[in-house]
Amino acid sequence: MPKVKHLFDAMPPDRRRRLTELARLVSLPRDTRVFEEGRRAERFWIIRSGRVALDQRVPGRRAAVVETLGRDELLGWSWLFPPYLWHFGAQTLGPVEALEFDAAVVRGLCADDAVLGRAVYRYVAETVAERLHGTRTRLLELYGPQGSGEEGP
Repeated sequence: MPKVKHLFDAMPPDRRRRLTELARLVSLPRDTRVFEEGRRAERFWIIRSGRVALDQRVPGRRAAVVETLGRDELLGWSWLFPPYLWHFGAQTLGPVEALEFDAAVVRGLCADDAVLGRAVYRYVAETVAERLHGTRTRLLELYGPQGSGEEGP
């Protein structure tokens, strides 16, 4: 089955309506710290415009940017899995507009509505898998053998 590009495309129209009713449009200025690694994950966002850098703490150094997210991408997935703590930090790279959701309310909706819940969990799982694959690719580019890994003549 092909990857669903947007959370709302992952569900039937009536469920989409239920979820969009919970959304709140927010504007975040440049250099806004959206969340911190290790803190409670109480919200998540779908970016409408702008870019957000995901970063991870590195002892003795400044946080390392591990990925940059943009339009229609999910910002935050830690809200869905106990213990509901952020795995990364996030900071806006410029002005950002996003749809913000209260994580506890959406988790409750997912628990009460199996169709909506399955769609949300699947979308988040696909997003995590896609980002993990991208991270693996970047690591191979940085630290793997040059080229295809095959020895030349």
